[in-house]
Amino acid sequence: MVERKKQMTRDKVSRLVNWGHWFAFFNGFLAMIVGARYLSSVGYPETIIGWGYLAISTIGHFSFLAFIVYVVFLFPVTLLLPYSKILRGYAALVATLGLCILLYDTIIFDDYGIHLSPFAFDLAWTDLNALLKSTSYIATPTAIILIELTAANFIWKRIEKLEKKQLGNKAIAFVGICFVSSHLVHIWADASDVTQITRFDDTYPLSYPATARSFMESHGIEGTNIEDNRYQTKSRQLSYPVLPLQCKAPSSTKSQPNILIVSVDGLRADMVNELTMPFLTQYQLDNKQFTDHFSGGNQFKTGMFALFYGLQGNYGDRKEFYHTPPVMTVALDEAGYQQAIFLPEDNQRVFENRSIFDGLFVFTNSSEEGSAQTDMKNVQQFISWSAEQESHWFSMVNLSAPKHYDTPIGFLGIETVKPHIDVKPAQKVLYNQYRQSLFFIDQQLQQLFNHVDDDTVVMITGTHGQIFSSNPSEVNQNLSPGNVKVPFVMHWPKTISDTVSYRTSHYGVVPTIMSQVLHCNNASTDYSSGYSLLQPSEQSWVYIGDSRTFAIYQDAEITVLDRHGKYRIYDIEYKKRLKQKLSAPELIQVMREGRRLYNQ
Repeated sequence: MVERKKQMTRDKVSRLVNWGHWFAFFNGFLAMIVGARYLSSVGYPETIIGWGYLAISTIGHFSFLAFIVYVVFLFPVTLLLPYSKILRGYAALVATLGLCILLYDTIIFDDYGIHLSPFAFDLAWTDLNALLKSTSYIATPTAIILIELTAANFIWKRIEKLEKKQLGNKAIAFVGICFVSSHLVHIWADASDVTQITRFDDTYPLSYPATARSFMESHGIEGTNIEDNRYQTKSRQLSYPVLPLQCKAPSSTKSQPNILIVSVDGLRADMVNELTMPFLTQYQLDNKQFTDHFSGGNQFKTGMFALFYGLQGNYGDRKEFYHTPPVMTVALDEAGYQQAIFLPEDNQRVFENRSIFDGLFVFTNSSEEGSAQTDMKNVQQFISWSAEQESHWFSMVNLSAPKHYDTPIGFLGIETVKPHIDVKPAQKVLYNQYRQSLFFIDQQLQQLFNHVDDDTVVMITGTHGQIFSSNPSEVNQNLSPGNVKVPFVMHWPKTISDTVSYRTSHYGVVPTIMSQVLHCNNASTDYSSGYSLLQPSEQSWVYIGDSRTFAIYQDAEITVLDRHGKYRIYDIEYKKRLKQKLSAPELIQVMREGRRLYNQ
């Protein structure tokens, strides 16, 4: 009798386990339907290979998630409380909660571009009213739980028929093949740079597709570095500019001023003084100087992207902008400007095979003697080029000696001084060597501007700042004011000298040229994240960095975040960590600005 009861209990549990598997399979299917909302955020595939990968990836991923939920939340209860009515009701509640969380994640992903995490939840909770814009947040869970209860009872009543047809093993095999195949295909796509597949890497929550790159690199095998343009597609419809440009051509080309931007890598705002850079110091006093100016990042890549596009650095990480030229240089070309850029060869490689310099003659130089010698060549080449131009022109001269603490051989510099900031003993040497490099750059600037007339619009700034470290990793990760706050001086023909104390950034360069030189009537938001330098910004924050790590500079604090939602808050001097929560309203604005050009 006892054995019979045990056998009946085992049969009951076995039936419940079998039912649980089918219920999980059904919810995997429902999760796929909800997960289709992610595709409206990132865009649909445009090739057969893209659709094929997406199909097997979706089936494998959401079925796997549903099975994990079953193993964690339902299977233990099946063993402890093997009562079908209780289990069906409990399973319906768990499944409803899971699908509602997934649905909420699709909303978060569509609005902010990130998946749910403690950080994202805090952010979304603050913006809850904007996210949940209707009563659907009440009706939807009600509808889901009704569907779940109906499905739980339907499957339970037909579990014996399903067992007789022996469909379970076939379903498991099918899902398993999809799961494994999606990872194998992704390994190939990652090694071959098939962006039609790899662009979906971050689309689904808790998705970690297998890659081959680390394995290949560890074994000395190089993957294909050539981008597969056959499978490239926009992850989402890009509106850049948002509206067609409306620029007024002048009655005479003679009224079009020449434009020169000089961008110095590693130029700190607090190092421009009479002793270190006497020429630039006097040039500031004679023109319009901006005392609270920020670069777009702490590296050449993000700083230069902000100067040419006027957009946050996270746009620069998107494939669309690899092949989209800046609207500024396109408009300058249409206005008849001759365009050129003079920069070190190493810096040019950063944007190799990208469209940032489309329409410009690119002049590069290098020297085995160092970056200072390269800068001298670039200055001389610009002087020769500008003298040959018979019509109006736009040019950028990029100098990099300060970034490398470099000076020419035999250069007679200036006397060493005590650092004006707190530095370690070893950093004092770098500090004074940096000053020597700035003194050299100051002389190059003087030589350059001896060949530029007063009718030329001139902007002098730093591509990024500088911290005194020989560790490249530390330099690239540091988002302190010393690494991102740069000088900005603007000479505007026939205007008096002035000091601008409100906060400005590199994002304002493009709107200034577009509105003041090209006379474009568009709002700056049609093509930029910034506003004209001649008016205070409407934003209370400045975004600095890229999509991996970035800082939000506000009036009284600096918030540094990474792509996983981890953040640290510092005082405005970056010297003390503050024990306070993230300021969500500003961050919401930042996240939306970083996706705004895909939402039009």
